[in-house]
Amino acid sequence: MSAPRPAALADRLTDRLADALAQIDAPDVVLALTRHGRRTVVSGGTALAPPMPREALRYELGSLSKTYTVLLLAVLARSGVLSLDDAVTDHLPDLPPVSADLRRITLRQLATHTSGLPRIPRDLVAGALLHPYRNGYAGYDTERLVRTFARTTLAHRPGTRWHYSNFGLALLGPVMSAAAGADYPTLLTDRVLRPLGLSGTTLGPGTTGTDAIGHRTNGRTPVAGADMAGFVAAGAVRAVPGDLLTYLEAHLFAEDTPLRQPLRDVQVPVLRRGWQHRHTHTLAWYQHPAAGGPMLFHVGATFGQQAFLGFHPASGTGLAATATRRGRTCRMVHTAYELLYALAGDSTV
Repeated sequence: MSAPRPAALADRLTDRLADALAQIDAPDVVLALTRHGRRTVVSGGTALAPPMPREALRYELGSLSKTYTVLLLAVLARSGVLSLDDAVTDHLPDLPPVSADLRRITLRQLATHTSGLPRIPRDLVAGALLHPYRNGYAGYDTERLVRTFARTTLAHRPGTRWHYSNFGLALLGPVMSAAAGADYPTLLTDRVLRPLGLSGTTLGPGTTGTDAIGHRTNGRTPVAGADMAGFVAAGAVRAVPGDLLTYLEAHLFAEDTPLRQPLRDVQVPVLRRGWQHRHTHTLAWYQHPAAGGPMLFHVGATFGQQAFLGFHPASGTGLAATATRRGRTCRMVHTAYELLYALAGDSTV
């Protein structure tokens, strides 16, 4: 039997994405796939189509921003601006006296969530519990972030346990700024976004009508865009789906980019955790076993949007998914993960 024609393969991929799209419950949904360098994008949702096509809107990535931040960290490490094993306090010289445990935290530990820092500063916890849709980050500037770090008591000694921390990743912003002598947005733009050709990726809102509008869990109530203030390095990136595919393709085909070595660095497994050490992490990504080799992925959410990025190097497959609704009932993350896992083991498309 002859091999399927490219047009037939494209139709199959479109059908697979359309089936997955139907499982996701959100006002606006985009699924964007790159497979052997060929792109397929489908979009839809429960809301009326916006004036600008959904695939042209810029979406909030939330914690997916951390992969951009850690890639920037790898770029700066490769260029000798800093070392992953530098102490955080080495690059924050104006700190008041801090505990011995805080002085032990390294940049690598911030990136891999092994610093011992809590998920968010403790002075944000009560507000987050009482008002889950109120953006406590908005008034939390970098100076306050650093001051809070100086008086924080760690939950465990640095390097001994994995504990997800927005607080820790946010600190990479002022640390890298101090080391490189430029603010975080400038560093990210000059060292990562521009070299990779990510012109549709920003750290703030665009002009009216170019940004997707998020919604609460009910899928109806709009939510204001996320202002991350001092937590910019942990969750402020926004991107159009085309840029998300370009970003994934850079990881899949790093040798074709000017950031070849840093892109490889962030894909190397660095720790295992959980029962029987089943969970593997690289410097920037979660890594799970799949057909032919591991797949790497990360997820993110803001107060009204969700995003998923994943790639499978062995099959040259990358998947980006965005949805303008908060909450697990949206089923976006599960659906995107299962789709990427299935495509990783399917040689017929």
